[in-house]
Amino acid sequence: MQNELNANEAAHAKAVREMFAGIAGRYDLLNHVLSLNIDKRWRRMVADELRDILDTSGAAVLDVACGTGDLSLELNKGSMARIIGTDFCRPMLEFARSKSDGETPAIPYVEADALALPFDDGYFDAVSIAFGLRNLANVSGGLRELGRVLKPNGRIAVLEFSSPIVPGFGRLFNFYFSHVLPRIGGVVSGSRGAYEYLPDSVAKFPNQKDLAALMGEAGLVNVRYQNLTGGIAALHVGTKA
Repeated sequence: MQNELNANEAAHAKAVREMFAGIAGRYDLLNHVLSLNIDKRWRRMVADELRDILDTSGAAVLDVACGTGDLSLELNKGSMARIIGTDFCRPMLEFARSKSDGETPAIPYVEADALALPFDDGYFDAVSIAFGLRNLANVSGGLRELGRVLKPNGRIAVLEFSSPIVPGFGRLFNFYFSHVLPRIGGVVSGSRGAYEYLPDSVAKFPNQKDLAALMGEAGLVNVRYQNLTGGIAALHVGTKA
């Protein structure tokens, strides 16, 4: 049974990696256009949640599933901490590196799987992951791995699509997500399948309360979340006990 699970997780990871590699060149444009640039404000809120750590000289912050580096760059703005980005899709990392040319301090980007990070236990003061947790073959395993590389009393920030909470808005958002977004994304990126995967992955992802519970099961304490833009997304924050 375990071998079967491992094989399924490996197949899922391979499919997701290839999908993102295929849309890497249009990823930033589509993110900003399809979200009406709201995603930029969401990432600033992640940085605000970690501001005390970012303002600490010598602190280390890991941005997991960093994609093309938008959150890594936001965390790096005026930061005294060292920011490191990881992703398992090399074409996405190549775009991140090109966007980060001239950054001071420089951001090292490491090709790595979020389920098997190449860092020692308890290395980082904070770990972030934005719109990447739902793509993991094992969400609970991913949370445990993020916690493993985190120092005691370190903080995890998870930014992810979630369940709209405004009455009537959920139906409208789901229509846009399921019917409009795949068409636009398919035309611009050339891969409609990638943007059909997006609403499907969100529909299968835990809602706000369930994700908070999973974070608690992974060993995090003082878990809290903030709904963003009516619950389209949510920012979960937890501390390693």
